[in-house]
Amino acid sequence: MHGMNPPNLISMLQQLIATPSISSVNSRWDHENSTIINLLAQWLESLGMSVDVLPVPGYPGKVNLIAQIGSGNDGLVLSGHSDTVPYDEGRWSYDPFVLTEADNRLYGLGTADMKSFFALVIEAIRDMPLDKLKQPLTIIATADEESSMCGAQALVARQQHLGRYAVIGEPTGLRPIRMHKGIAMEAILLMGQSGHSSDPAHGINALDGMHKVIGEIIAWREELASGHRNTMFKVDTPTVNLGHIQGGDNPNRICAQCELHIDIRPLPGMQLDDMRSALKKRLAMALQNSGLQFEMKSLFHGTPAMETAADSIIVKCAEELTGFDAEAVSYGTEGPYLTELGMETIIMGPGDISQAHQPDEYLEISHIKPGIQLIQSLVQRFCY
Repeated sequence: MHGMNPPNLISMLQQLIATPSISSVNSRWDHENSTIINLLAQWLESLGMSVDVLPVPGYPGKVNLIAQIGSGNDGLVLSGHSDTVPYDEGRWSYDPFVLTEADNRLYGLGTADMKSFFALVIEAIRDMPLDKLKQPLTIIATADEESSMCGAQALVARQQHLGRYAVIGEPTGLRPIRMHKGIAMEAILLMGQSGHSSDPAHGINALDGMHKVIGEIIAWREELASGHRNTMFKVDTPTVNLGHIQGGDNPNRICAQCELHIDIRPLPGMQLDDMRSALKKRLAMALQNSGLQFEMKSLFHGTPAMETAADSIIVKCAEELTGFDAEAVSYGTEGPYLTELGMETIIMGPGDISQAHQPDEYLEISHIKPGIQLIQSLVQRFCY
């Protein structure tokens, strides 16, 4: 055994919440996550696990952690992200960085999404005979799930076999999730030519062109919805949202430039790259002979949709242990990246997703014991 054993559960939670690890596409908010990863590394090493702390290439201060014990080709991976979203200053009743107990809840930034999962995992396995594992147990903590997904992408790039079955402990109310939609964000830019509004022939109006573009996107959206359906989802079709537009500068000038931002959410089985190129082709056709220059670029290259088969052993086992049928959700996770590494993956963890990204984020204390027992049962089932 190395160093100090992990502190008790509440103390672990306090330290995790007190260690800021915000990730954001806005550099004013963005924060390194190496401090919180080093904390987890110490605790996991003290349980006899071998721990790799892996810098994420191209992202200074961002690191992933892979802790392993036992050997074999199958085994269980328990995975989570170490970062949180930024918090709304002035909208919290509690200090976001101080674990506060009130109304049978633990308040703090990351309590639900999803720092508590790591403390529960350590609490669950600390007294298990880890020297008697028949298959490996692996714990992963990633960087930047809430912003760039660079942590999960860096894991995929390494192509290391980490295990056969994976549970990502995002807050699901301890119910298994086996499917979610994908997400990507695109910008469409039109460049025309300005001129005096009194003579439209002297310019090329990018706003006029964008009217065409929007019409095409709405038509495409309707085709996607009538061609693809999955009734496991509350919103059972793919969605395309028109989210932001800006263009032009003055009513009496011909608009020379216009930009539209959209969000695309495919169902499992639909490929983001195929959707992108289909849309691009369609818009290029619509703008033919308009004189406008057209460019489409990714604002967020995207997270694929995820689907793990209903009859997968991990799905069946999670359903048995919880008494709930596996569900589908509309938010994205790191699941598809673990799937790409050859794991059968489900999303299941303590806390409620409605708490994620909210002021006064909390974890129900009533989730703690069942959460620990669930983790122990999974380790028992897949590693012993």
